[in-house]
Amino acid sequence: MGILSWFLPNGRVSFHHAGKSVILKRKPQKKGSGVDESKYISLADLCKSATPADCQLNPFLFNGHLQTAWTLMKTDNIPVYYKRWRFEGDSPDYRGSFEVDFVVPPYDVNKTSSSLTSAQSDNGTFESSTPPDSTHPSPRTSFFTKEEFSALPSDDKKPMLVVLHGLSGGSHEPYLRNIVDPLHKQGWEVCVVNFRGCANSQVTSSILYNARATWDIRQTVRWLRKNFPSRPLFGIGFSLGANILTNYVGEEGEDCQLKAAVVCSNPWNLEVSSLALQRTWVGLQIYSKTMGASMRRLFEQHVDKLQEHPRVNVERVRKTTYLHEFDRELQAPVWGYPTETAYYRDASSIDSLFAVKIPLFAIQAEDDAISSKEALPYLEMTKTPYAVMCTTSWGGHLSWFEYGGGRWFTKPVVNFLNKMVSEIDLDAPLTVVEEEMESESNLNPTASPKRVDGPHPDFMPMRRKLHMPIPDGGE
Repeated sequence: MGILSWFLPNGRVSFHHAGKSVILKRKPQKKGSGVDESKYISLADLCKSATPADCQLNPFLFNGHLQTAWTLMKTDNIPVYYKRWRFEGDSPDYRGSFEVDFVVPPYDVNKTSSSLTSAQSDNGTFESSTPPDSTHPSPRTSFFTKEEFSALPSDDKKPMLVVLHGLSGGSHEPYLRNIVDPLHKQGWEVCVVNFRGCANSQVTSSILYNARATWDIRQTVRWLRKNFPSRPLFGIGFSLGANILTNYVGEEGEDCQLKAAVVCSNPWNLEVSSLALQRTWVGLQIYSKTMGASMRRLFEQHVDKLQEHPRVNVERVRKTTYLHEFDRELQAPVWGYPTETAYYRDASSIDSLFAVKIPLFAIQAEDDAISSKEALPYLEMTKTPYAVMCTTSWGGHLSWFEYGGGRWFTKPVVNFLNKMVSEIDLDAPLTVVEEEMESESNLNPTASPKRVDGPHPDFMPMRRKLHMPIPDGGE
């Protein structure tokens, strides 16, 4: 926005979507309820109705850099309490464990023992075991007892949100708690899938996670579907978690168990976003260097396990400075990519958008240095009826700080999710209205009017160069 935002602190809000987005069936509404009584609404109109028309942010944080920097300086007093359970990966291709934090009512963490006896479930797919050396896994977090966890399954119909955090974060992140807290107070159930090694979780194999690491959320969703058969499930991802969530939803296609997904500050095209960071001093020396340092710290926390991988050269990883160097020395070799740029191209979620078959709402700030504007899927959004992207002219990376401390992006996110639950018939099929295709003569004026024989090209958005097995749904 620049210095003009001092005088005009109202950012531009824009929407990008297909001419005819997917049609959602409304629940019957009582007359005089104040809710539109029409039987159907398009995804685009639903997203617009959930989003404030104005994006009025703190005028003292008048560009994306200041907004993003304030994320590190501001302390959000939003206490969210969790109970944690360690799941054992159910696929031999992605061995090891991961830890999921379930939002629970407030409790006295100091009176909760974190030294738990190992407890394997009857079906053998998950376990609770001794937590890390720290007193508690994360702030306001402790482990479930076996009895507490066994009592979780329910036939209730509460909406449930599955959350994926950013690069090296966890359930404790302020941007995440700004969404989780109001939804939980409004009756939602919430769980956060921590990436392996993040949020003080243990790494029990020689692999971490990457931008295509969809296997842990897949296992979590299957477990939730089995143990909460009547709950409508939704997903939200932040930054790297947004990229992973989009890839997951694309991989699942029409079989996706989520009713809708929200992605915030998704980097979308990882190669473009990485090159944009390297192009400027601030991008390289501030953002990339900071993210590289956070990943090195994560590596050092779990180096005893990670060094067991035959392709990991510990000293080369330790000598890295920037995020792309870390990805070059750890992520690329561990996952079988020749270069970090090959990894970025293969793990990006921008093409996965074409395989998404559930409502997806994306929120991006155009001055976000990490999720670069040039990496945003402006054109792609116009080619799929299942997704809508809201862009704001300012807001930074997962920031959008308003004057007074609130975060603007929480409003469209919370409103959208609540509208999906309260206004939309989630059991009704989605209706896709096909847009009229351009005539062949318009596409190629010199083409013969006759049908041309030959191969019929078929774009496969989820085809990747590196084969990563997608675990089946076997119990």
